[in-house]
Amino acid sequence: MMKKFLLFSLIVSVANAQKQPQLSHRSVKVLKESGLEFKDLNKNGKLDKYEDWRLPVEVRANDLLSQMTLDEKVGFMLISTTRMAGEMTFQGNAGNERREITSAFNEEDLVQGTNMFTRKPLAVPTLSASGTTKGVNERHLRHFILRANTSVKNLAEWSNNLQALCENTRLGIPAVVASNPRNHITVDASVGLSVGATPFSKWPGELGMAAMRDFKLTREFAQIAAQEWAAVGLRKGYMYMADLATEPRWNRTEGTFGEDADLSANMIREIVLGFQGTKLGNQSVAMTTKHFPGGGPQVGGQDSHFEWGKFAHYPGGMFDYHVKPFKAAIEAGTSSMMPYYSAPQGKEFEEVGFSYNKAIIDDLLRKKLGFKGIINSDTGPIDMMPWGVENLSITERYQKALNAGVDIFSGSADPTFLLETVKKGLVTESRIDASVARLLKEKFELGLFENPYVEIEKAQKLVGNTEFQQKADLAHRKSVVLLRNDAKLLPLTQKTKVLLEVIRDAGGRNAESPTKVIKPTASYPNVEFVSTKEEADIVVEWLYPTTGGLFSSNGKPIELSLSKNRIDVVRLNELCKAKPTIVVVNFTNPWVIEEIEGNTKTLLATFGTTPEAVMDVITGKFNPTGKMPFAIPVSEKAVAENKSDVPGSKENAGYALFNFGDGLSYKK
Repeated sequence: MMKKFLLFSLIVSVANAQKQPQLSHRSVKVLKESGLEFKDLNKNGKLDKYEDWRLPVEVRANDLLSQMTLDEKVGFMLISTTRMAGEMTFQGNAGNERREITSAFNEEDLVQGTNMFTRKPLAVPTLSASGTTKGVNERHLRHFILRANTSVKNLAEWSNNLQALCENTRLGIPAVVASNPRNHITVDASVGLSVGATPFSKWPGELGMAAMRDFKLTREFAQIAAQEWAAVGLRKGYMYMADLATEPRWNRTEGTFGEDADLSANMIREIVLGFQGTKLGNQSVAMTTKHFPGGGPQVGGQDSHFEWGKFAHYPGGMFDYHVKPFKAAIEAGTSSMMPYYSAPQGKEFEEVGFSYNKAIIDDLLRKKLGFKGIINSDTGPIDMMPWGVENLSITERYQKALNAGVDIFSGSADPTFLLETVKKGLVTESRIDASVARLLKEKFELGLFENPYVEIEKAQKLVGNTEFQQKADLAHRKSVVLLRNDAKLLPLTQKTKVLLEVIRDAGGRNAESPTKVIKPTASYPNVEFVSTKEEADIVVEWLYPTTGGLFSSNGKPIELSLSKNRIDVVRLNELCKAKPTIVVVNFTNPWVIEEIEGNTKTLLATFGTTPEAVMDVITGKFNPTGKMPFAIPVSEKAVAENKSDVPGSKENAGYALFNFGDGLSYKK
């Protein structure tokens, strides 16, 4: 019986292997064999193993690897920003020019003498973006990060143009295009963190997704976003963050799923399975889970993009706690892992950046945790953030990172130094081969060798469609947290005149007024939206505190009080005394609200959402269900005394004004 079953399984397997996949091509010829079609990618008139989609991925990858030159292999190990025509990313003040972004190539090499993130001088100028044609044809680049925010049509057309350029090269190896998140409402949409508001379906920020506590909807989000990304040719995500927000001052908290390892693990699991499926395939978007082994416990909350934030530390002894979400990502099959810039301080590990840290990458991630995928450095550890290895030359840094286990280097489009590292004998070509094989495997599994092109009209209809946005709108409502309803103002069920004000920036730091009156377009029969507080029965003050964003850091101590983060607390307290006031705080960090605590009887928390979602909760159209993804410290003193690696819910008694998991609902 067992033999018959095995024979049947073999027959089914062979039959599946013979099923003709969709082939798309622009310049290469199609070969026919046994009634099946294959692309002649290397233009030699015969079917090579790597062109034969019937063969196992490992066989195809090894065959292609054997045909690649050292120059081609080295170019393959870089992933850098690529720019569309008209795009000015990383060009400083010139980047503020308004130019039309089109689907044509940007053929300008961008050589930078300053750090693209911090604007500090670099010891060695770096080619951060290559002219597209030269990058593909001469530098052999096949991995790119697209940061442009433009129309669906432009994205899809540009993607097809890029793949056509790659197809016409010697071996016809297609490109993989990655992006930072494109589906969330976010405050800090700095380059390298998020693309911000795009034509894609708009979901709550990552903290808001965690506040939902709805893993089924999280999986649906990832499946929807994957469809949108793949439709325009984005097949790799530089996301999501499995880092834990245990240090309340860290300016990357907004991109996390909060402070709790179990919650973050569950979120990451659903995200990876939603974007990739149970295994990579031709509809998948490959995930790059970051930043191993957790970027949250930064000294003083300072970020390791900067020299003054280069250390992570573990005063509470909770290193393993931070690794837990990454284990979930590995179990779910994440395609890539990204180490952070930080160097571990006061641990048994060498005090060098995680991309250079053999104990972290090879011993822990590879051997102990069993990760077999791609190790993708963060952008710039070689030339911009070489923490702990500042005294090494560029080639020696490549050597140390390769020996630690990095497979692909982000941030530079110039393969010269990496090539020199091999030619000097600092690393062997067989070591290069090991990384290139992993990178090729991902491309084969994504089906890019058969069909790298997208259908432009289909993409325009699919991305951001009404059905997708309806799911996202539900997520927005589920992300809102009701923290306090002491005055029993909520839900608003009687006829009420409401002034809804968004407070984004006090003190005249922006050209626009910090106060903006919002009048949602949705129907609220019991609410009349008014323009002044004098007209209003109730005022809704939606606060958007901000440090100014990650890249505004200057190394000074980070404070979380509202008044230190562009909120006029004097005005707010006066208003709370004069009118029934509902305070809504958008939490990109666990802001300290002690300055308004005595006057705030009605309080909601948001994490990047829409006015309609807030009003649906306020009016009772939606019964709030959201739960806090982190604890809110009771004071600045509590923040200063926190242990950076310890979640707020596990800090000393008295730390939290509101704890992880807090959130009220209306009693029915």
